[in-house]
Amino acid sequence: MRTVIENAAISTVDADGTEYRSGHVLIEDAHIVAVGEGPAQGEFDERVDARGCLVTPGLVNTHHHLYQWATRGYSPDSTLFEWLVELYPVWGGLDAGITHAAASAGLTRLATTGCTTVADHHYVFPSGAGDQVAALVEAANRIGTRLHLVRGSMDRGESDGGLPPDNLVETTEAALLGTENAIDTYHDPSPEARVRIAVGPCSPFSVSEELMTGAAELARRKGVRLHTHLAETLDEEKQCLAEVGCTPAEYAGRLGWTGEDVWLAHTVHLSPEAVRRLGATRTGSAHCPTSNGRLGTGIAPVRELLDAGAPVGLGVDGAASNESGGLGEELHQALLQARQRGGPRALGTREALWLGTMGGAKCLGREREIGSIEPGKLADLAVWRLDDLRYAGITDPVAALVLGATPPLARLFVGGETVVSDGELRTEDETVLAGELRSASAKLRESR
Repeated sequence: MRTVIENAAISTVDADGTEYRSGHVLIEDAHIVAVGEGPAQGEFDERVDARGCLVTPGLVNTHHHLYQWATRGYSPDSTLFEWLVELYPVWGGLDAGITHAAASAGLTRLATTGCTTVADHHYVFPSGAGDQVAALVEAANRIGTRLHLVRGSMDRGESDGGLPPDNLVETTEAALLGTENAIDTYHDPSPEARVRIAVGPCSPFSVSEELMTGAAELARRKGVRLHTHLAETLDEEKQCLAEVGCTPAEYAGRLGWTGEDVWLAHTVHLSPEAVRRLGATRTGSAHCPTSNGRLGTGIAPVRELLDAGAPVGLGVDGAASNESGGLGEELHQALLQARQRGGPRALGTREALWLGTMGGAKCLGREREIGSIEPGKLADLAVWRLDDLRYAGITDPVAALVLGATPPLARLFVGGETVVSDGELRTEDETVLAGELRSASAKLRESR
């Protein structure tokens, strides 16, 4: 199957920042085989006339909780810890059907806002709730996005000084065994992988030191990546200082949770030394600007992390702390927050696009396969429509994408296959998905 996208502005996000004013991208089956200025030569199975559009790499979401699509709108004016205390008992009612419906809806929203790869951190495994991991994998297969499923875990309940109720945590042994089983069942290390598994104890305030160290050993033995929440709030820092005598970032370093195979969610409250350490070890950061704003946790030091050499990607985070749930708008929010923290030159428009594409690919260890438009890479592409009133007169298409409203998609390709066309999901009926989500949300409310 040969498809050509032509007559489009193209931002490749390659190492040289190559851009084309009116160019083409040639796709053969799952891969990009050519990109350049002007029309493409040859015969094609499909021609996509992208006049008035901008083509970018598909966006990469480095941190999410898809199950939370069933619990949007709860605790709207709370701190993180207050929010968790209210939501944990609700999440105790999760079953595999609810998780599948929520994930299908959340993945649809992500796809229709330009996202082709999703890292989902799932750490809630109520007893008797069915196969949560299978429910998530089936949702990704249904919608058509790539999934990096972070098999999360919690083994520290309220009786051990943690935040989650005791009935929501696993034993350390069960958590490690469940994680290893997910890797053995679903992890695909091939370059074309649709599903990969990572290891993800939830956070220092819901996980024992034994689970943190055991998870790191398991991940490295299996050759998969490590992910956890870290340094999200000052409350977390106070608790960590009181319990282990160091900051969350120092604690992560002590337990072996830094390195090129690690990416951390949020990293809002970092000392200058912690920033340097993450940069020196090439530890990644999933920056979640809208969620951080919704919960009032602070503004992450993105400029400082980039300057130190740390990979930084963008994350939507769970829809219970970011009810919009779209990734395209995080380009805009990341730029605004960086400039609020560091001034108008703290983050450029093309740097914001890099965070959402190549930065995310680096966090997930897939920079050779996705994140830029280059021959040989997977054909994960977003074709943004910039030809209506909202963008009229903006001559720089990347500025229009990052500074303006999130544009509709003319197409979204994942491995050369169309997932979104003319702003609508093509792999499933959105009306059906909405009905399933309403039922799942109602079931959770009734179970309280």
